[in-house]
Amino acid sequence: RVHAELRTLGTRCSRKRVERLMREAGLQGCMRGKRRGTTHRGRRSVAAQDLLKRNFRATQMDRVWVADITYIATAEGFLYLAFILDVHSRRIVGWSMENHLGTELVVAALRMAVWRRKPAPGLVHHSDQGVHYYTSLSFGQRLGEVGITPSMGRTGSALDNAMAESFVSTLKAELVSRMAFPSRQAAKSAIFEYLE
Repeated sequence: RVHAELRTLGTRCSRKRVERLMREAGLQGCMRGKRRGTTHRGRRSVAAQDLLKRNFRATQMDRVWVADITYIATAEGFLYLAFILDVHSRRIVGWSMENHLGTELVVAALRMAVWRRKPAPGLVHHSDQGVHYYTSLSFGQRLGEVGITPSMGRTGSALDNAMAESFVSTLKAELVSRMAFPSRQAAKSAIFEYLE
């Protein structure tokens, strides 16, 4: 990542030189934290069909969105982040943060994405079957109101929502695991700055 950033800024150097200089300076890349399985399907929830089948490609913006929920530890307790990522541009188009898990968390992220992007009907919203939020009645109604087609991977299969999982991994490696948040508000501010 340091080598890629230097190239973006116009500095020409080899990857091995960057590795050597970082090692000599005692600098180390971001260390990834331990993974925990958090996806459990609700007993009465009905999942949508998997329309993507692990094919995370889109020929234009606002044709396919992927979504997920993650949590961030703070001294006050967990902060939950729901986000929606556009597959074509790989940008976060909607997000929401709360101190509790609830359907409103994913509905608020969807509301932000729709307000920002105003997508045409037919867009595919792909997610895992996280607990019951993406399979909830209110979330399904909101998708239907704006003409978005739901799609869901299998329960507990990170590969079925790999692009969203990849973003979570990057967020945690670049920001969350490098900081200790004293409060949920401190975490919200740092994540807001990272996302925006």
